[in-house]
Amino acid sequence: MILNRPVVLSFSGHDPSGGAGVQADIEALVSHRCHAASVITALTEQDTRNVKKLIPQSPEAIVSQANTLLNDLPVKAFKIGLIGHHDTAAAIHAVLKQHPHIPVVLDPVLAAGGGAELSNARLIAAIIDLLLPCTTVLTPNSEEARKLARLSDLNDCGLALLEKGCDYVLITGTHEDTPSVSNQLFHDWRSFETYTWDRLPFSYHGSGCTLAASIAALLAHGLEPLQAVMEAQEYTWNSLNAASRPGQGQHIPNRFFWMDEE
Repeated sequence: MILNRPVVLSFSGHDPSGGAGVQADIEALVSHRCHAASVITALTEQDTRNVKKLIPQSPEAIVSQANTLLNDLPVKAFKIGLIGHHDTAAAIHAVLKQHPHIPVVLDPVLAAGGGAELSNARLIAAIIDLLLPCTTVLTPNSEEARKLARLSDLNDCGLALLEKGCDYVLITGTHEDTPSVSNQLFHDWRSFETYTWDRLPFSYHGSGCTLAASIAALLAHGLEPLQAVMEAQEYTWNSLNAASRPGQGQHIPNRFFWMDEE
């Protein structure tokens, strides 16, 4: 039987703990019946508790690897996760501008779940100037949205990020002090939709990667962004609900929860 497995190219960091980064992307993409191609943006020393060291890869290698893949594979969507350095952002931009027809999902990883800073002012500026204008769906958490927009009110943040060039902005609310989680979608110069989810009891390593990769996978299958955003949130919530704690830090999503249901 021939299955339709569209190709998604992920620009992500390598997480040795297996909870986030390219491993999370691959698990989410495979779960959505996609073929996962990847370019590693940075190596890391980290565990389920925090990131200890970030080792960016060379911009030349990133561009070369991506071009080699794009010359061979029919990529249907890009997913961008950990960038780690402003030169890496410029390298990714060089690739994206050659393929403006391919949708882009950007998860702006500015800090680790354990609190380690993974960005600085130059990287944030590069994301704003180079990557946001190329982005189909931006998926910041509330803290990342405030850093990128340089504003405090989340509604203002969403509108400001649309003005930077994103087609859709989904601000997730797990970092807010609220009984439930509200994720707010911005599109067409307005707050477009709010999604409310039961707040789960733990802290999770790789939840943002899971959500963004899921959206990218669904776009690769041809879904419209609104439908992709909705279905990806459901998949992510179920992955978190089935999470386990293999180490001494955060819980890791079970992105293969659907296998246990069969």
